[in-house]
Amino acid sequence: DVWSERVVTVLGQNPGPFTGPGTNTYLVGTSRRPLLLDTGQGVPEYLPLLVGALDEHRGSTELEGIVLTHAHPDHLGGCAQVRERFGELRVRKRPWPGFDADIEADLEAIDHDHVIATEGATLRAIHTPGHAEDHLCYWLEEERALFTGDVVLGAGTTVIPEHGGDLLDYMRSLRALLALEPARIYPAHGPRIDDATGKIREYIAHRELREEQILDQLGRGVGEVSEIVARIYADVPAFLHPAAATSMRSHLRKL
Repeated sequence: DVWSERVVTVLGQNPGPFTGPGTNTYLVGTSRRPLLLDTGQGVPEYLPLLVGALDEHRGSTELEGIVLTHAHPDHLGGCAQVRERFGELRVRKRPWPGFDADIEADLEAIDHDHVIATEGATLRAIHTPGHAEDHLCYWLEEERALFTGDVVLGAGTTVIPEHGGDLLDYMRSLRALLALEPARIYPAHGPRIDDATGKIREYIAHRELREEQILDQLGRGVGEVSEIVARIYADVPAFLHPAAATSMRSHLRKL
């Protein structure tokens, strides 16, 4: 789908309970050699779509390079697949030792405030830990838009994993993004978000409400995570309760 004159999204073909319809990957820039932001999971059905999108929307068979938000498999798992098809592309992300194993040898390290320029688009990296230690969002200067990776999603809320996640960091990251007053959000999962500041405020309010609910349950003497989850997430399907428990433990560690 075309989301702006410089942003085309190609769905990663990896739908699931935690990825929604799948991972959004992005062709960024207006030239015949755009950047690819995130690579999906490496699903075979993805590559023909990427090739088709390049041909249809850029009249091209080339990419300039790969830029990654973070090291979770549904974001960098397709790196080898893409590089096998398009050649030895530069791969840029914030390093996370132990999690970058598949791309470590080819990785060009970037960090907060690093600027990546391509024809028609200027991306500035913003370190936004909380969902993952290495997570970078990208500020698209020409549109005052944000590629938010898994920090803000087009539908649902972000899981705070027990390994590499930290809710206190996550809340700081949300407030840092809010301070930018973005006009639009391009998330890693779900549709484009046109009310960017409204969505970020909604995310902050959601976490603050969860914290109030947890404190209420603790005040009632409920101490087991599974029981707190069952009470607070009563309207959520049971198969999602383990993920809810992960976020619950993140809230408890923050408290």
